[in-house]
This record gives sequence, structure tokens and C-alpha cells, in this order.
Amino acid sequence: MIGKKTAVVPKDPLLEELARTKSAMDTAYSNFENVTEPDLIDCYIYELNAAQMRYKFLLKKVKESSAY
Repeated sequence: MIGKKTAVVPKDPLLEELARTKSAMDTAYSNFENVTEPDLIDCYIYELNAAQMRYKFLLKKVKESSAY
């Protein structure tokens, strides 16, 4: 049928946030590996630690909300 729209299944917001946080961690790792300036090294260490803590928190929430 022409013009018929298909329903879009909404994604789990927790899983979406988990994926964004994983991407932020990957970016922080990459930036950390490519800098030599001590202040930027410190910056990316803090950024990476924050992203790791957020990822751990979100992963725990996803596991709690799953029906296992």
C-alpha cells in the first residue's frame, strides 16, 4: 500500500544512554592515547573515570530492569 507508514518501535532509553556513555568512554580513551600535554592527560583521565562510573551505574540499572 502506498503512503502507509510503519510503526516505529521505541527503544529503551536506558539502553540508548548506555550506548552514548560507551561512545563517550571510547572517545575519552582515544583522546587520552593521543595527547602529550600533562593538563590534557589529566582532563581525559577525569573524563574517562566519570564515563566509566556512569557506564557502571547504567549497566546496573539495565540489569535491574531486565526480566531475568
